[in-house]
Amino acid sequence: MSGALDGIRVVEFANYVSGPYAGMLLGDLGADVVKVEEPTRGDPFRGWGRVEYSPTFGSVNRNKKSVTLDLKSDVGKADARALVATADVVIENFRPGAMDRLGLGYDSFLAAQPGLVWCSITGFGSDGPDASRPGYDTVGQATGGLLSLLTDTGDPKPMGISLSDHLAGITATNGVLAALIARGRTGRGQRVETSLLEATLSFCGENAARFFENGKVPDRAARTHQAQVYAFTASDGKAFVVHLSSPKKFWEALARVAGHPEWIADDRFATKESRARHYDELNRQLSLVFRENTRAHWLRLLQEADVPSAPLNTLDDVFADPQVKHLQMRVDVPHPKLGSVGLVRNGLRLCGTPASVRFCSPELGEHNDEILGPLRGRSVTGGERS
Repeated sequence: MSGALDGIRVVEFANYVSGPYAGMLLGDLGADVVKVEEPTRGDPFRGWGRVEYSPTFGSVNRNKKSVTLDLKSDVGKADARALVATADVVIENFRPGAMDRLGLGYDSFLAAQPGLVWCSITGFGSDGPDASRPGYDTVGQATGGLLSLLTDTGDPKPMGISLSDHLAGITATNGVLAALIARGRTGRGQRVETSLLEATLSFCGENAARFFENGKVPDRAARTHQAQVYAFTASDGKAFVVHLSSPKKFWEALARVAGHPEWIADDRFATKESRARHYDELNRQLSLVFRENTRAHWLRLLQEADVPSAPLNTLDDVFADPQVKHLQMRVDVPHPKLGSVGLVRNGLRLCGTPASVRFCSPELGEHNDEILGPLRGRSVTGGERS
């Protein structure tokens, strides 16, 4: 079956994570994604592996074709203009104004291609006092407040995943899909913009709304108390989590599993609000209980009692998990030099136009002849589609 975006061409002028991730998500949905790379080394992530295939690069560049263009040369710019003339969507994640300085900005294509959807991802937005600053993932997490909700600000630790980069990519994808739907009604494209800062801060909307309401600055512990979230270490040193949320039945079942049904009527713990006030005491008491036996023992009892709980899995645990296997989250994709590479499939399932991993990330310039050859062999006028 064809994908939902079959027939849509995306031209990607983007490196690292945010822009490539957006392009990959559109490619998973069936779009024809052409990645434009610098000729000598390509996307810097290509050099992050010990083999010719870099997992860092491959994880966000599947379902794409690669062409190489020197955008500082007249020939490269001409080829880029010809390529954009075939596009429905352009994605770029350079600093504000970079594409304009190359003569390849959105405004230069608008008159000839009114249906073009142009997506720009920046660090801090296209204008404003910080627009020209370099934006990388941890900078976005920190500036947007997300990092303060994930780490102890008194003993800060950076996160082991590029959250802001991926959030910006997802936000950009949502914008592109919305713009394509609008174009279907009006015939006109539009500029789509997001940034690490905007995507990150919008993701923190729940905590921001609570701050707007009561003026209290939330920290890492704020939501854990509010949502009754706990993490414990069992006697075998293995960690697991419990998330009680609001239903009273979960708390009552947890108290029984812990061997303390009397806690259900204890004034300190009887209500969600009182448990939040006495969170540290309850957490201490439960931690002592759960050190008395293994993780498997406690998770069996908790799940039999229908308490929301789970092992704190590392990635090797995750891909050994029966449910993950059932969902076929890992896909092994053929690679011309390595035989195959492992990837995680798109988390979206569509029954009629499924998302799919059709092929792994391309070699640098692998599709120059296929894509640039026809463009160079004909006269390209503004707005013509190949």
